Amino acid sequence: MTPEMEQPVDLFVIGGGVNGTGIARDAAGRGLSVTLAEMGDLAQATSSASTKLFHGGLRYLEYFEIRLVHEALKEREVLLVAMPHISWPMRFVLPVHPSMRFESDTPTSRLLGIFMPWMKGRRPAWLIRLGLFIYDNLGGRRILPGTRKLDLARDPAGRALDPKFRRAYEYSDCWVQDSRLVVLNARDAAARGAHVLPRTRVTQAQREGDLWRITTEGPEGARDHLARALVNAAGPWVDIVLREAVGARSPAHIRLVRGSHIVTRRLFDHDRCYFFQGTDGRICFAIPYEQEFTLIGTTDQDNPGPPDHPSCSEAEEDYLCAFASRYFAREVTRADVVWSYSGVRPLYDDGASSATAATRDYVLALDGGEGAPLLSVFGGKITTYRRLAEHAMGKLAPFFPGLKPDWTARVTLPGGDFAPDQVGAMIARLGADYPFLNPAEAQRLIRHYGTECWDILGTAKTRADLGTDFGAGLSAAEVDWLIAKEWAMSAEDVLWRRTKLGLRLSGEEAARLETYIAEKI
Repeated sequence: MTPEMEQPVDLFVIGGGVNGTGIARDAAGRGLSVTLAEMGDLAQATSSASTKLFHGGLRYLEYFEIRLVHEALKEREVLLVAMPHISWPMRFVLPVHPSMRFESDTPTSRLLGIFMPWMKGRRPAWLIRLGLFIYDNLGGRRILPGTRKLDLARDPAGRALDPKFRRAYEYSDCWVQDSRLVVLNARDAAARGAHVLPRTRVTQAQREGDLWRITTEGPEGARDHLARALVNAAGPWVDIVLREAVGARSPAHIRLVRGSHIVTRRLFDHDRCYFFQGTDGRICFAIPYEQEFTLIGTTDQDNPGPPDHPSCSEAEEDYLCAFASRYFAREVTRADVVWSYSGVRPLYDDGASSATAATRDYVLALDGGEGAPLLSVFGGKITTYRRLAEHAMGKLAPFFPGLKPDWTARVTLPGGDFAPDQVGAMIARLGADYPFLNPAEAQRLIRHYGTECWDILGTAKTRADLGTDFGAGLSAAEVDWLIAKEWAMSAEDVLWRRTKLGLRLSGEEAARLETYIAEKI
């Protein structure tokens, strides 16, 4: 049987992670016709397994990655304005202690070893403060507050810590609901005309003159697509797509680095995050998570095998528990861990000596010499996804004369059409309009759906009006919305990517949800 043929589109994007959906949204908003294919669910791989921060990358200053840090710092507030429902300011507490040391292979540690050898790798407080001064001023700030000193003997942030930590610095970065970021980019791309195809694998792509012929295998079987340009944003699979689907040699290479995280019951009673420095020079965050939990991570381990189904190893769990235990007043053990996850980061391979030292910057490789162009994305970080998309469109602009200019800066994603400082008022308003919601439920809904909460809840006067209650406040009305609007097709999609309610639902409740979804789709 001959696969179904479609009319040519301007751009075909392979990959439904943050870079792929970001590029699809940007291109669609410039008037291009776009198709995006993702072999699994949206954000199923790396883009739902991050540390969930929009941040400049304080530690990247040690590697003198000034361009990357500058771009990321500028982006924090651009993104915060565009999505105040899924991203919000967070203060980071960095305890200072004489035992802090540098990783031995950073450029900064080598310079310190030359000019201040008596420090023997220790990290002086003045150098941390200098780094934070640069961090505060490199990208410009209008919304986020700057760095301040803390007396941990007096500040509530010190209560959860070992008493030996007497002082700290506190600085700003931002939280982001990473998998929701991806879905909302895909939704906005679709609203602007893009065709989004989850669970659709690209099996072959070949040039035919000035077009690409792309063959996919999806829920409806095999299909051929024609496109004037092809973007390979397959993340950890970018090399595999080039080699196996396109039949081309990679112009650059990626380094697969596994980052693992653990989630424990809540370890402290405030809304600030901790930034911990390890004796091995690595860093670790401890972050308030989903109201009742603490997120601890991340590790950096080279991932020699395929990127499919990474998991946090027992050794990584032990490492993260021990890391946190060096700072918290109480020991953190594997018995405290309620969930763990791991993602494989597709870092651009710059030949660094360790996974930690590998650059987080990105490279866009354009093959446009003969026939239809191919753009491949290597590396990148979630904070710079929008700028990466702009740069990608800049690379492709010569092939689309009259292409509209950059447009995505501060343009809101679905549900984000309110000011960042109005979140509290939005939560209060939702609770007033739907008094059967408790405060935690109202907060969760606003933090997931923003102004679209009112579309989801509709005319409901009681909890029963929302249909089946699957547990933890997840209603049939919310699930129906996720199926209809956000391509959810399984309990896993709903519980671990569109939300994180998998942390709260029992196995029996999750099975009941799976049955409900199967009957709906």
